[in-house]
Amino acid sequence: MIKEIEKRLITSLILIPISIFFIIKGSIFFIFFLSILFLAASYEWLMMSKKNNLLKFLGITFLIFSFYTAFKLNQNYKDFLFIITICIFTDIGGYIFGRIFKGPKLTKISPKKTYSGVFGGLLMSLIAGLVLSNYIFSGYKFPDEDLITFILILFISLISQIGDLIISYFKRKAKLKDTGKILPGHGGLLDRIDGMIFAFPFFYLITSV
Repeated sequence: MIKEIEKRLITSLILIPISIFFIIKGSIFFIFFLSILFLAASYEWLMMSKKNNLLKFLGITFLIFSFYTAFKLNQNYKDFLFIITICIFTDIGGYIFGRIFKGPKLTKISPKKTYSGVFGGLLMSLIAGLVLSNYIFSGYKFPDEDLITFILILFISLISQIGDLIISYFKRKAKLKDTGKILPGHGGLLDRIDGMIFAFPFFYLITSV
């Protein structure tokens, strides 16, 4: 467990500053960054669903929509970083709480997922999201109300966890442990952004209504 956490931390320490640079820099830099991520995620999906042409089509179509919403949301980089922070801390909370407290399994789709992990993900994302919205991004709320911000964080965290389960389901069908090997400690890119690709469309649709 310690070695796995070390790998994750090292990978994260390298990727997070690079990602933040492209996100805040915006413009052509962000488009380039997003394009690389889209191509990598699409490749992993095609490899994972190579025996099913319908799944290939549906998956790529969804990824196009998901990355489009990510591009639109980064017009206000605070929205983008808000979602990423919630998804990252959902993963961290789920991983730590699941490993420490264990308990009943959540589903056969992803045998390592536990109810304690779900709670941990919600708790950690809530703490991180509220700290970000109230202190780091001072005054950033949706739409300037504490209760709605609170509820929105929980929903984004839940959508992120559902996205994780959906990708896990397709990995299981393809008999794969990870979607790839590009990120040490994390597996493939889709393993890292599985929650985000569902959270971005959700947030985009909510804020567009």
